[in-house]
Amino acid sequence: MTRTTPPRPLDVEQLFPEVGPFRKEAIRLHPRAGQPTYRDSSVGGPLLWPADEPWPMCGGEDDFGTVHDGPTPLVPIVQVHQADAPGVPFPPGRDLLQVLWCPFDHGEFCYPLPQVHWRSAAAVTSVAPTPPPPSEAPEHYVPNPCVVHPEPVTEYPSGDLPRHLLDLLRDRFTHVEQETGWLYQYHLADAPGIKLGGYPGWTQEPWWPDCEGCGQRMEHLLTVSSWEYDGESWRTWLPLEDRAVIDGQESFRSEQGLAAQEAAGLMLGDAGGVYIFECRSCPDRPVGHWFDCS
Repeated sequence: MTRTTPPRPLDVEQLFPEVGPFRKEAIRLHPRAGQPTYRDSSVGGPLLWPADEPWPMCGGEDDFGTVHDGPTPLVPIVQVHQADAPGVPFPPGRDLLQVLWCPFDHGEFCYPLPQVHWRSAAAVTSVAPTPPPPSEAPEHYVPNPCVVHPEPVTEYPSGDLPRHLLDLLRDRFTHVEQETGWLYQYHLADAPGIKLGGYPGWTQEPWWPDCEGCGQRMEHLLTVSSWEYDGESWRTWLPLEDRAVIDGQESFRSEQGLAAQEAAGLMLGDAGGVYIFECRSCPDRPVGHWFDCS
């Protein structure tokens, strides 16, 4: 089944033409409980991992010097084929993105430490079994196996709106909210949930890493968030296929809507997210990451 984000209830660029130049495209993955195979795009599913390549491990010490019991096999978070991610720039000769992380707290802010791997799916002729997660790993750091329903959507900046534009548009945002009930930040700007490209689904203030090699600001690759939507953003971001009418009103509080919200079973801090970035200017595409929560 496909997943379809409803059209925005208002014409964003007509109301706020200043945000038009900052338009970006994202791919909402819409994970839903299922039984993906290693050949499928998935969240939390088995990976198309070469049998002759060692499974990635966490040695017990992270980039910040935090020590935990190790070595620990990394757990699969996202696998996406290029065909399911139109517009996302894959490296030349690569058509498969794989993201894993160590399912234990790392660093000063205590979050799972991610790794990014790009490969050619056709080059994997013998597949290694995906190891089970460590028995002591926190369940909320290990995603449930989910099939995905990739969907391109258009986004506009919320937290990333330049300060001078925020100051310029603040009164108009307030006026539109008072007149229509739609909030720019929650209903009109950037999509919540697990997604590729577009804008990070910040919970707090934006924090963009710079590449240590070339010094340029990295690009957003992937947001892994706790929920597909929350009690406010569902009004425009809950797919049409997951909506229901309860007591005469459209609601997300149906079995299908609640299952959509928490399909991956993740809880990153207080309903936060892990954001993964990459430098597309450097040949080896170095990666950065950040975490925030409420």
